[in-house]
Amino acid sequence: MSAESDLRDERADLTVTRHERVFDGRVWNVVRDTVDYNGAEIVREYVDHPGAVAILALDDEGRVLLIKQYRHPVKARDWEIPAGLLDEDGESPLDAAKRELAEEADLAADRWNVLAEYLNSPGGSNENVRIYLARGLREIDAFERFDEEADIEKRWVDLDEAAAAVLSRHLENPSTVIGVLTAAASQRGDWASLGDADEPWPRHPHLGDGTW
Repeated sequence: MSAESDLRDERADLTVTRHERVFDGRVWNVVRDTVDYNGAEIVREYVDHPGAVAILALDDEGRVLLIKQYRHPVKARDWEIPAGLLDEDGESPLDAAKRELAEEADLAADRWNVLAEYLNSPGGSNENVRIYLARGLREIDAFERFDEEADIEKRWVDLDEAAAAVLSRHLENPSTVIGVLTAAASQRGDWASLGDADEPWPRHPHLGDGTW
């Protein structure tokens, strides 16, 4: 096995000379930072996001759970893995993932691992998403759902079939794309890349400690 690569993102702590909130939203805000960049001031506006979790639920037959849900900004009902915002005060990311799996899929899981993390749109948002792998699944009492979640359609799909749909560009939801391809690659490596379910999340803009 080859040595671990040193290819990784590099933290950059630039001096922010002014920080303003220019829009207060129901879920996320827009902020404006004035930054000292190589001796010159630059101004950048971006979405200040609470972050999110997503769940790649894999059953004993190697099938992944996908849900079809309406997404208004893109005018589509896309196939997704269950996911949700970190918008509950004091709730850990793992507990948020367990809650979302229950609320969106009526499932609980006995085994949890960190599968992947990604920055959703680093040029315009600080949103960081953690994807969990959930196994040892069991059904629980159904949740009452509202609005876009009221007509969620659930489907179990073989992981290889889901990966083929991603590679064919038939599935475009980012958590689904990243989760499915990461799971397929990690499975081939006997899941050696998985992290502990409660491991620190240093890169999260609000939960991290900035030591990464």
